[in-house]
Amino acid sequence: MKSPPATPLSLTALVTSLAALATLCALQHIPMADTLVYRAEGEAVVQGTDLYGFTVTQWELPATYPPFAALLFVPTTWLPLPALKLAFLIGNTALVPLLLHLSARLTGLRARIRPHHLCAATALALWLEPVFQTIVFGQINLALVCLILWDLTRPANAVGKGLALGVAAGIKLTPAFFIAYLFLAGRVREATTALAAFAGTVLLGALALPAATVDFWTRRVFETGRVGKAWIVDNQSLQGLIARALHEAEPGPAWALPAALTAATGLWLARRAPAHRPDGVLLAALTTLLICPISWSHHWVWCVPLLALLIAGGRPRLAAAVAALFLARTFWLLPHQGDLDLRLPWWQQPLASPYPLLALALLPLLSTYMSTRTEVPTPRAEVDSSHGRSRVPRRLGRP
Repeated sequence: MKSPPATPLSLTALVTSLAALATLCALQHIPMADTLVYRAEGEAVVQGTDLYGFTVTQWELPATYPPFAALLFVPTTWLPLPALKLAFLIGNTALVPLLLHLSARLTGLRARIRPHHLCAATALALWLEPVFQTIVFGQINLALVCLILWDLTRPANAVGKGLALGVAAGIKLTPAFFIAYLFLAGRVREATTALAAFAGTVLLGALALPAATVDFWTRRVFETGRVGKAWIVDNQSLQGLIARALHEAEPGPAWALPAALTAATGLWLARRAPAHRPDGVLLAALTTLLICPISWSHHWVWCVPLLALLIAGGRPRLAAAVAALFLARTFWLLPHQGDLDLRLPWWQQPLASPYPLLALALLPLLSTYMSTRTEVPTPRAEVDSSHGRSRVPRRLGRP
């Protein structure tokens, strides 16, 4: 049966949302600082200069990705800067409906999604804080999540399944956590392919940029301070939560021990999730965001598949509450100039760390309540045969 076209109301909502976003970007002269970093990395490759020795923009942002990513950024040097910013703006905006589609495929919602649903969902998703920040910073989070979800939702016998995940890990290291998840879940062939692809990105980077590769893997990868200050409200990881709660810029063991426990617990819970269900993927994603030393708020674009999972699991009220949390931007409303992030009173702490608090609450929920009491439609593609800084203007808040 042919799907009905999008309704005028949903189309109006989408057009209005897109127009509002474009107007805001034009009026505010959005700097898209991360795009400038990517461009500088590409220029360093082309010109043969030190990949990790520069900083750009008034916020002195350095390169933080592996050398392989810098190779992929070379095409950013082919366009004038205004055209490059426009390309990132259009590209990231176009990735939002793709992410919604892949999220629906992951959770089994695809059969229930109609064009007017996709239009309305895109209109709303553009304003979820992580999605919005990714767009205005010119980040690559949406592209990476789409790459990961596309790979994880392919049929179990698909040629090269796991390859895209390994490439994503080679661009930005955090997706490597999913490789560990796949091994523990018994999806060995897929995990091995991903690991081989990741190793291939490291080898390619070493062949093209040997000095930068040695520098990154022996030194820069351990310098989390290069990424930014862990205690600012931009950082929505477990370390950020603990640093602000304890009023300590470097919480040390007070963060490391809970992070290790969270990593072990998250992997164990993901391992327990049936292989054919999406719960394990979201558990792995939330665990990754929690345990990373720094998870900027825009890294939480995983909120989109999370919302799809809650809707698929028959929890519309919970989904609405989670959507409201990601729309609220509470941490940007708090005093955060200078080091005020470290001096927030106790009653402001939940407002400063809504994302990690939500993830900590959802880890047990997704592993028990969602898995045992709801019937999430099984996406066929998930059945595996082995189972049968003070960065940019405080993210538009701090100069």
